[in-house]
Amino acid sequence: MKLETPEKMKKENATSSIANISWQERYHASQVYTLRCKIFDRPSMLGKLTTTIGNAGAHIGTIAVSGLDSQHKIRDITVFCINQDHLNQVTKAVQKLDGVELLEIRNNVLESHYRGAIETHSRIPITNLTDLRMVYTPGVASICEKIVAEPASAWELTGLCDRVAIVTNGTAVLGLGDIGVLPSLPVMEGKAAIFAEFAGISAFPILVDSKDTQTVIDTVLRIAPTFGAIQLEDIAAPACFEIEEKLQQALPIPVFHDDQHGTATVLLAALIGAIKKTSRQAEKCSALILGAGAAGVAITKILLAFGIGDVVVYDSFGPIYRGRTEKMNPYKVQLAEITNKNNEKGPLAEVFKRKDIFVGVARPNMVSQDMIRSMMPAPLVFPLSNPVGEITVEQAYEAGAAIAVDGRTINNALAYPGLFRGALDAKAGDITFDMQIAAAHELARLTPEGDLLPNILDRQIHKQVAQAVKEAWLLSAGK
Repeated sequence: MKLETPEKMKKENATSSIANISWQERYHASQVYTLRCKIFDRPSMLGKLTTTIGNAGAHIGTIAVSGLDSQHKIRDITVFCINQDHLNQVTKAVQKLDGVELLEIRNNVLESHYRGAIETHSRIPITNLTDLRMVYTPGVASICEKIVAEPASAWELTGLCDRVAIVTNGTAVLGLGDIGVLPSLPVMEGKAAIFAEFAGISAFPILVDSKDTQTVIDTVLRIAPTFGAIQLEDIAAPACFEIEEKLQQALPIPVFHDDQHGTATVLLAALIGAIKKTSRQAEKCSALILGAGAAGVAITKILLAFGIGDVVVYDSFGPIYRGRTEKMNPYKVQLAEITNKNNEKGPLAEVFKRKDIFVGVARPNMVSQDMIRSMMPAPLVFPLSNPVGEITVEQAYEAGAAIAVDGRTINNALAYPGLFRGALDAKAGDITFDMQIAAAHELARLTPEGDLLPNILDRQIHKQVAQAVKEAWLLSAGK
């Protein structure tokens, strides 16, 4: 990502520049709090307070005056903390200051989720009885009768054309793992909010409280008539592969596991730019994928479909190769047949040697700088494990990486709104590799000079990705 220059931060651009910065990412601090402090109103007191917070290792955001009396100001100070223990360190330090009283601590993230991230609104205003009778009985009966006679008309006469189910069983939630369905609900609501904001899609969380693969499949099959597409989310491997595969076979609408294909699409978009920046040719590149879960398998397949010369996949038991029998499953057997042309074996450090590309979707801190140094000159390094990568971006650059990007930048929210919007607009029966690759190429094309990916907050980006996805489906369908 390019640096913010003083010129860019001029007054006319200040608002947009600030809006495009994630302070949580910049500070590696996911928790945001507001400290309401009553401060003795004398010179240097505010400086002492901010210095104390800084010495406790917390970054400061906005500072606002929220009240005052004859001797004090009450200030609201936004602070960014790594976790609860870090917040405790900050507050203890503040409470020791003479002339400062800590009145309140507000959890900004928690407050943003009160009453959930989404709600349903009527698209049709109901201001009189005539409106009511058309939306509901008796007028709605004629719509039902039309759908009985022409089932295909339901696509335009209901919300199917804009409606997606976000289905999870809570077994692989973000960096949290198997936390169950109810704790996963805020994540699903957040995904739904992104759908609404960037693609005009009404998405609904569907929590399936079961680890039984067939139960998840049967549940989705029963609710599928309500939706125009299904997004599978945060379902652990290898169950996610079987669930997606069987639902795709059974349903006439797109079924798409975002943890696999959304991540893979954005990674490919970044890689297209990285290959261009380093004057490489895809067919001459070799890649190492560390991790053979949902994302690892999908990334491997899309890189091969794009034309990367060879990919070696390394799981917790070593490289996947033809003839390996230990800790294999049908999906790894399939990978063995299409990857690792030279049947490489051996420890991780050995497999790193002479690779052009590294993608990590495994566990934190698994990769050393010596491993990066053993790759081809100016390698492309993508440690995507969340919340902590296999190696830090800074360490990768120090070891000679030409480009290093972690999971904070490779955000699947850059892909899935446009992928689903395009699929719905095309009335597609699936989201294919061709559609994903079209989305990746469009994201790469729309990336500003000096960046690796476009701005996720730019609504126009998502619209253009959707159009590219739609056109890819229509081209493959011969329309």
